[in-house]
Amino acid sequence: MENVLIDTDVILDFFFDRQPFSEDAAKILALCESGEIKGFVTPVIYSNAYDILRKTASHQFVVDQLKQLFYITDVLAMDKAVVLQALNSTFSDFEDSLQNFAAVDYGGINAVITRNVKDYKSSTIAVLTPQSFLNIRG
Repeated sequence: MENVLIDTDVILDFFFDRQPFSEDAAKILALCESGEIKGFVTPVIYSNAYDILRKTASHQFVVDQLKQLFYITDVLAMDKAVVLQALNSTFSDFEDSLQNFAAVDYGGINAVITRNVKDYKSSTIAVLTPQSFLNIRG
């Protein structure tokens, strides 16, 4: 089974139905829901998604949406080692660095799925857009 880290932008594409990206985001989350792939997110992704979604909806609605995500994905741990690796990395985006090193430390993550591929240029894990990921799967 493929293990993938799903970046914040993909999650937000789905929640906000951001065209033309939401269809691919929905397909990826459907693959997680069906068990065809194992999707991972990080606590940072939950925090970012909550903050952004909360600007347009009630606390309870946002929490309910995030619970749906919770039931179809797993959450990577972020500890002191992950933060130190992120601080010492060559990543220009600290948030993406945190997510990358949480995936690296977990081991077994096959790809990061993001629309911000350039932010992960220092990653040792494959980095794919949602569309590229789906094209590779066939």
